[in-house]
Amino acid sequence: MKLVFQRLIAILLLVIPGLLAAYGFLLMKNALFDYFAQMGITDFTPDFHWLKFIGGAVLFLIGIGFIGGWTFFRDRKHNYLSSRFRPKVPRPPRPTNTDAAHQSQDGKSE
Repeated sequence: MKLVFQRLIAILLLVIPGLLAAYGFLLMKNALFDYFAQMGITDFTPDFHWLKFIGGAVLFLIGIGFIGGWTFFRDRKHNYLSSRFRPKVPRPPRPTNTDAAHQSQDGKSE
């Protein structure tokens, strides 16, 4: 039963930001649509709803950023990422050659 609740919480953690992103997209779409719909009315000048548009953009970016970050860190955990996104691993030291140990720093043998 504990596993069922954990999976339910995990699904909700992805659904809620997805709904926020969808709602933000709808706010931006409606702000643009209302502006262009008012352009057909010649009685007054159309006004753009900046607060509605910016609020929608913030909700959209938060939702998409959360889902993208969650996917990125999950893929990093399972080692699915490209080599440029993996953490840097230091190179192992080079093995020393017995002949190289007898040479001085300028490259000449002693």
